[in-house]
Amino acid sequence: MGQQAMQRTNRAERAPLTQPRNLLWSLWSGRVISAFVLVFLLVDGAMKALRLDPAVNGTVDLGYPSHQIHWIGLILLVCTALWTIPRTGLIGAVLLTGYLGGATAAQLRVEQSFVFPVVLGLLVWAGLLLRDTQTRRFLIQSFQRTA
Repeated sequence: MGQQAMQRTNRAERAPLTQPRNLLWSLWSGRVISAFVLVFLLVDGAMKALRLDPAVNGTVDLGYPSHQIHWIGLILLVCTALWTIPRTGLIGAVLLTGYLGGATAAQLRVEQSFVFPVVLGLLVWAGLLLRDTQTRRFLIQSFQRTA
């Protein structure tokens, strides 16, 4: 048997052993990242939807009227729910990106640090792409078609 054929055989024999381990690591890493993000988004959305004082004060300080805070919280909860469901995770991530972009703009407008909403947005995408192989495959194929 030739050297190249032997190398292909060795790679084919190793692939089933390493692939599931990498896939399992990716799945659990994505779940852990998503769990941290999910807890924060649910608490933030619920506090706004219920119009709790810390959420109202913080949002009013950013320049939003207090009567709209309830709706901001509901929008965040709906976007978060879509992001958590595997079938709608991609659209949820896009909507959360828009929501967090608005949060970034609001922070910049009042000259506060904008790092947190940006990092949270990156974690939203990292969690989704690590835990959902179909979304990852779809995005990779989409980028390959445009390149």
